[in-house]
Amino acid sequence: MSPRPRPGREFILTLSCPDRAGLVHAVTTYLVRHSGNILESRQFDDRLSGRFFMRVHFAVSDPGVSLEHLRTGFGPVGQAYGIDWRLHDASTPTRTLIMVSKFGHCLNDLLFRTATGALNLEIPAIVSNHRDFEPLARSYGIPFHHIPVTKETKARAEERLLELVRELDVDLVVLARYMQILSDDLCKQLDGRAINIHHSFLPSFKGARPYVQAHERGVKLVGATAHYVTPDLDEGPIIEQDVVRVDHSRGPDDLVAIGRDVEAQVLARAVEWHSQSRVLVNGHCTVVFR
Repeated sequence: MSPRPRPGREFILTLSCPDRAGLVHAVTTYLVRHSGNILESRQFDDRLSGRFFMRVHFAVSDPGVSLEHLRTGFGPVGQAYGIDWRLHDASTPTRTLIMVSKFGHCLNDLLFRTATGALNLEIPAIVSNHRDFEPLARSYGIPFHHIPVTKETKARAEERLLELVRELDVDLVVLARYMQILSDDLCKQLDGRAINIHHSFLPSFKGARPYVQAHERGVKLVGATAHYVTPDLDEGPIIEQDVVRVDHSRGPDDLVAIGRDVEAQVLARAVEWHSQSRVLVNGHCTVVFR
């Protein structure tokens, strides 16, 4: 595992803007003038859209250079080039609220990875429409919020969720097999900071038993997709996908077990890359600096 970034000394700058000459020079010149030493730099020029994307992880040697100092100073550079940018301390954990229903494999995986330091997250709450995983949350010392959802209570349940997001200063909401459809308004309020995971049989096999349907049709690939949540159900910008080959010897229960493993791994990677500011939205797609 790579060393943790040094608090107050290492920062990450991400940006996107219309492509034009001088962008990289402007950014690197600014960093050099503020004692910045680039540790990692990735960039992508989307020739189809004419948009430029960049992620820079850098360290500063001058103890007098703070995050706010860097942000204030970069403002004029961003304005001059029409840049959408974000600059933050690389060591700061992403405050992540996890939502779950009755399948706990993704939740358990994220909790374990966070507890062992594999993910730089801070989890202030777990939210569920069922109580199944309250003991698991308690074992990790994380507050568990049971928010039942029915047709009559859905609006109030979403209001309570947003209250928690605000009260707990949440950066990211992860739907770790949370089996409720979020309203269009909630999706818009969480735009760019909510990640969902689902099996990759959609749209062919829908409903409560997709793996049984897939087995009956003799599928040869079992996969999962992690994406940002949008009002278009399961059609948000994709962050990560993966598949595992299967054959006729695998029964429905085997496919379910394989699918759960793939889902947990794909979601963990998506959350990790988001928390490291490696994912930039590009229209309906994403640029992922892995």
